[in-house]
Amino acid sequence: MAVLEQPNWITRLAGLAGKPVELIGNLTPNAISGLVARASQKALLAALRLAMTTLTVKPLWRSELLHKVAAAGSGAVGGTFGLATLPVELPISTTLILRSIAEIARHQGEDLSDPEAALACVQVFALGSGKEDVNPAESSYFAVGAALAQSMAEAARFIAEHGFVGQGAPIMIRLASEIATRFGIVVSQKVAVQAVPVIGALGGAAVNAAFMDHYQDLARAHFTVRRLERIYGRAVVRQAYDNIQERAGTRPASNKALAGLPSAGRGV
Repeated sequence: MAVLEQPNWITRLAGLAGKPVELIGNLTPNAISGLVARASQKALLAALRLAMTTLTVKPLWRSELLHKVAAAGSGAVGGTFGLATLPVELPISTTLILRSIAEIARHQGEDLSDPEAALACVQVFALGSGKEDVNPAESSYFAVGAALAQSMAEAARFIAEHGFVGQGAPIMIRLASEIATRFGIVVSQKVAVQAVPVIGALGGAAVNAAFMDHYQDLARAHFTVRRLERIYGRAVVRQAYDNIQERAGTRPASNKALAGLPSAGRGV
């Protein structure tokens, strides 16, 4: 699936900033990398709390467009007041994105009262860094899933047995840290573009709209894979996915090709 293996986040940001694609990843000064890391982990801890407490409650408005407009609004604030707003703006935009991801998950048949399904919503933030220099063996869709599998399973089991007792539980902190490591790459790219002089409120809104759009695309692909796994089994879907990648070579796989598996009685 093209969006899972070759996300176009960098290209989107480069277009917004008017900068060459290869420069975007290098715009963020090393001095603020610590701020980005702390803000990313804070945002992921907030996302985990939301996933385990209120995602099961269906919101009053469920439109992807409205989520995007709300995210653009928070981006406008960030673009106006600059990097100092990141520790506040990032958790807000991440929460809005998670709400949108949850609606996509419901549409694909996920039961968000199941801790594993709710955590799968947060897992989306670990996907699609868009960094071409990352080892493909470590950054591919199934490799990311494998890297997070143990922490995801332990967190889901802990919550099923004890309930959600707060994001301060060690297992939740560990999971948030693992996801934040990958999420922080995208946040750094976002911050880099917003740091471009005169980008301002309008540019900040556009960056956050692209930020939302990026994760909505990833969520649709991620939960399509999960839905197909429920129908055909993980081994069959993984083999189909690998076959698509092999046929495509270096070209991105097609989402439609994976969805072309024979029907098993449920809409695909």
